[in-house]
Amino acid sequence: MEQRIKGSTGLLCLIGSPVGHSGSPAMYNFSFRHHGLDYAYMAFDIREEEAEAAVQAMRLLNVRGFNVTMPCKNVVAGLVDELSPAARIIGAVNTVVNDQGRLVGHMTDGGGFVRNLREHGVDVKDKKIVLLGAGGAATAIAVECALQGARAISVFNANDPFLDRARTTAETLAVEVPGCQVKVICLEDQKALRDEIASGDILVNATSVGMKPREDATLIGDVTMFRPGLVVADTVYNPLETKLMRQAREAGCQVIGGKGMLLWQGAIAFKLYTGLDMPVEEYQKEQEKSV
Repeated sequence: MEQRIKGSTGLLCLIGSPVGHSGSPAMYNFSFRHHGLDYAYMAFDIREEEAEAAVQAMRLLNVRGFNVTMPCKNVVAGLVDELSPAARIIGAVNTVVNDQGRLVGHMTDGGGFVRNLREHGVDVKDKKIVLLGAGGAATAIAVECALQGARAISVFNANDPFLDRARTTAETLAVEVPGCQVKVICLEDQKALRDEIASGDILVNATSVGMKPREDATLIGDVTMFRPGLVVADTVYNPLETKLMRQAREAGCQVIGGKGMLLWQGAIAFKLYTGLDMPVEEYQKEQEKSV
């Protein structure tokens, strides 16, 4: 790394806290080397109350762009000069591009999810999606699916403050994307869940249920809700196959894991930064070597 950094090297980075575990520096720096780009990518541990100062520093240092993780996504959305349609509706950003001094905020999580489905032969256009969860990832998925032509989205969440947030998002989407019908239902209503899944095309778990160390947990307690022809996607990527995915596969569903969503949201950000396609296959092979 030190040998290739020059006085002309451009900086990109990740801000948020914690960031020590992030795989973004390895992914982006590999991609820069692959394309022969004079950029370097680093991660900076930035707390929520430090976000404004961090964005000011990004401007001062003239960084090409930066990714944003929790807890800074919502704060940074209010500090940039422009927001993409998805970021504006969500009120959060995970990618900021410096366009000649103008900071433009994007939200690529939902796009990464949709691209991951597409890589497995599934398109959200004209589909009905049953979405479990109403947190940040779920909101990004709902908004992006609506923007990309889903005909209906049924959001299920526990009776907590996120349920009200989902209702607010649904009201916004009714105005922004009137062609997509969005319903918000309390997760405790298991009859409604069964009915919505029965008429749905894609079931998505956008919660942390099923993630280590809760590998034995799932929000679908009755496996008869699964059926052949239903696509079941999980945003959890550790473990690679969750209990939800395993039971859905056994019932004849097509299942899609969450690792690809993580990869493709990064690839979308890379394209925004550089105008080039991220070398996804090459990076995946590099990862396999290091396992």
